[in-house]
Amino acid sequence: MTKAKVAAERPKAQAPQAVITKPPVKKRTIKRREAVLQNTEYEIPKGAGIVFMLPQKGVTVYDSEEDTVRELRYCPNEPSIWADEQGEKARKETVAFREGRLFVPKDKPNLRKFMDMHPMNMANGGKLFRQVDKQKDAENELKREFILNEAISMVRDKDINDLLPIALYFGVNINTPVTEIRYNLLNIAKKKTKEFMESFDSPQVQVRSAIQQASDYQIINMKKDGCYWFDTNKLIVSVPVGQESMDVMVRFCMTEKGSPVLSSIEERLDRLG
Repeated sequence: MTKAKVAAERPKAQAPQAVITKPPVKKRTIKRREAVLQNTEYEIPKGAGIVFMLPQKGVTVYDSEEDTVRELRYCPNEPSIWADEQGEKARKETVAFREGRLFVPKDKPNLRKFMDMHPMNMANGGKLFRQVDKQKDAENELKREFILNEAISMVRDKDINDLLPIALYFGVNINTPVTEIRYNLLNIAKKKTKEFMESFDSPQVQVRSAIQQASDYQIINMKKDGCYWFDTNKLIVSVPVGQESMDVMVRFCMTEKGSPVLSSIEERLDRLG
């Protein structure tokens, strides 16, 4: 009985695949039309209630142009907001905030000027209402968010040795895992963003961190009446009554007289490794 020879099948040659070239995406300019605000908006941030009547009786402000105190009054039939420039038929009109907001149309410039000059306006040092500037508010909020994001990035990306002086300055325990130090600094960066960012360029932060470590490692002794060298008990600087020894020591070390003390502290810390 003969064995049938099974011929090895050759793989079929595959036809070359066509290279599909995607057409370049054409960027199209998006047309936009920025809306022009027709009304000026004012708001009472807190405690306005449903309706709030803005006081008009006896409202006086200092007029720098006339160098005198003048009475302010809104009368829609008068071109001026000054009572001494209004006629006998001047008729006051109630200025009412509804649910904390007041919209002044473009065709009422005298009302807008009255609001802008009113002593209760926060722009004039008042505490009741303010003009709403959505563009400015958005710019300020963007700025705050960008600074916060930068602070968060610094907590994430900075070498831990660069973060330790900052941690000591804000009272963070540095004898914990690195992740815990970064987590605590992250919370500080969110709550005290400006102070956190400024601390990286502050000489006081570096000095304070060195003094804090010197105290922790018994190089110096911080007492209520003064700061002393721990080994000799020799006075470095006296602390006046009612002041914190840390604050006094930091200020002292940042002076010309205290500079050698700071150098000695840093040398001793370096020897600790």
